[in-house]
Amino acid sequence: MDRNEQEELKAHLMQTNEQFRAMVDQHHQLDVLVAELEAKHALSPAEEVEEHRLKKLKLQLKDQIEQTVSEYRLQHAAG
Repeated sequence: MDRNEQEELKAHLMQTNEQFRAMVDQHHQLDVLVAELEAKHALSPAEEVEEHRLKKLKLQLKDQIEQTVSEYRLQHAAG
């Protein structure tokens, strides 16, 4: 599947799958929070822990998003 097809599939899921949309929205929110921390000149130890935690959550969500796309593609390719 090329990149364009992947983006079209994600756009379709954004319109039709509430859970997928919630995961993408949450991933975006985490991205904003991580960017805010990364923009700081120096992080406190607590902020470093928070940055690590947010990045881990963001990666987990990315994996879930990709899993959802793969499952959808498999279900609809077979049918």
